[in-house]
Amino acid sequence: MDEIKKYIEEMVTGTLSKMVISNPKTKTEEYRKIVVNRKKNGYQIEKYTEKQVFHENIAADTLPERCVQLAGAYRQVDAWDDVKQYTLLISRKGKCTFKRKMLGAQKAAAPAVNTDTHNRKKQYILEEGTVIPPLVDMGIFTQEGKVVRSMYDKFRQINRFIELIDDAVRDTKATQLNVIDFGCGKSYLTFILYYYLTEIRHIDAQIIGLDLKADVIANCNKTAEKYGYAGLRFEMGDINGYKAPFDVDMVITLHACDTATDFALYNAIQWNARMIFSVPCCQHELNAQMKPENLSILSNYGIIQERFAALATDAIRGNLLEYCGYKTQLLEFVDFAHTPKNILIRAMSRPIIPKALRAKKLTEAEALMQEFRFEPTLYRLVKDAGW
Repeated sequence: MDEIKKYIEEMVTGTLSKMVISNPKTKTEEYRKIVVNRKKNGYQIEKYTEKQVFHENIAADTLPERCVQLAGAYRQVDAWDDVKQYTLLISRKGKCTFKRKMLGAQKAAAPAVNTDTHNRKKQYILEEGTVIPPLVDMGIFTQEGKVVRSMYDKFRQINRFIELIDDAVRDTKATQLNVIDFGCGKSYLTFILYYYLTEIRHIDAQIIGLDLKADVIANCNKTAEKYGYAGLRFEMGDINGYKAPFDVDMVITLHACDTATDFALYNAIQWNARMIFSVPCCQHELNAQMKPENLSILSNYGIIQERFAALATDAIRGNLLEYCGYKTQLLEFVDFAHTPKNILIRAMSRPIIPKALRAKKLTEAEALMQEFRFEPTLYRLVKDAGW
């Protein structure tokens, strides 16, 4: 405890801006995290339970003693002042690891270093040195929050997934999000997403993972309970016709096979979800239908036809999402599963849909469908719903 006290006192010796105390030592700890913020006349302490936040205002001269008291029940303390960032990690055996890092303009005042772009260390959203339970259980992080050397590729891939979501979430400035994850499987990325939304963005998130396998659902619910992720649960259910228990803000579908992706996208449209993230898989439907009117060369070779049909499937999906009121991007994404499917559809709803744009996107999709005699499931669902 004396060692912890020494490091905490160093953190608050300067002009402390913010401190985050996290990773409780026991599941019975009342608060899952504690945040200390500098205010005009002292400091405010925010103590987070799963559903509430309690506030405590203290004077600056009592800050060191109070922070030492609070940190005793936790394994991680991060702090920032006007000059440095500090990280204190406490192992299960009580061993302390303490780091300091210069911030902002102070870096410029330090001795010159090679700042060539290729030599800069990338700043990841999921930072090494932070104990993130799902990454530890996945074998990507050690118990102390270090990246396992052989897992750097997976670490970068998971960060890439979070970066693609973060680009959209930042723009919404949301404080609360309801999320459906269709075809969640073992839910590696679902757990990471929940951590990102609640611990990094401090968003009140409710996430439901949906899958057809009872054993998978049972294991995922046990894991969510182990982590203390009260806003994350898993249910058995089919993507087609699923009834969401809340207003849906975000829909995620990773590797929903063939037309399951279409039903997921259709549900997201019908719910008027603000954000859609989809990595399609196994696009067999249009490959089986493909009969070109004028471009028979694309069906002369099986592998060419298969790849073209998959690209055409996603191109049509993208246009139909635009037609239904979403700003849509098709982005390169090589995910944790290392599948050959490397396109992620990211769609953001927009309040105003220009009629000319809607007509253009639909016309483009229908022209492609006519050329190859495609009858995509998403097109049928959208038109039958009266869009």
